Amino acid sequence: MERRALLKLIATATGTAMFVGNALAYENLRPVPLSATLFTGEDVALFNEMAEVIIPQTDTPGAKAANVGQTMAVLVTDCYTPLLQKTFKEGVATINTLCQRKYNKTFLQLDIQQREALFNELDVEAKAANLANRVWQGVETGKPSQWEPGTDEPTPHYFTLLKQLTLYCFFTSQVGATKVLRYISIPGKYDGNVPYKKGDKAWAT
Repeated sequence: MERRALLKLIATATGTAMFVGNALAYENLRPVPLSATLFTGEDVALFNEMAEVIIPQTDTPGAKAANVGQTMAVLVTDCYTPLLQKTFKEGVATINTLCQRKYNKTFLQLDIQQREALFNELDVEAKAANLANRVWQGVETGKPSQWEPGTDEPTPHYFTLLKQLTLYCFFTSQVGATKVLRYISIPGKYDGNVPYKKGDKAWAT
């Protein structure tokens, strides 16, 4: 999937352009030890479980199979500004607080129906909050929002950050690109008349 197409998909799915800082500067994400990030192995496991609700496994792999939590930890550490890091980290804690209030459980203790119900509520809440706060820059073009700490820019809802990271990390992963999208590592000649059958996967390249 072309980067521009992915950004448009994310903007459409979340109602606001992606907040990525300098993430798009990465051509190839190199392995980064977890110790070099702001997060622990337990955090990554939690991110994977949360992301799996957003992109669940069906007849194709889900977010957990792509280990998106590991990439999320790197991107938040390296590409988010301190303000967005704070919003994301506090947001994850808020999700667990909501679980305790509503179900008297942690997120990891919820069943799939409870997880889906909670995230559906948060998705509606996030879109309404972003709209009210005019967090929408670049939606029409998919252009990523540039964020500078200390400005008067409105802060995106934390669930928006979680959802955007999930989509971005999944569709740029090997699993997402090769198991969900169609991928050719070395493109051949241009063919403007490729046969299409209903249900064919979108192209990753």
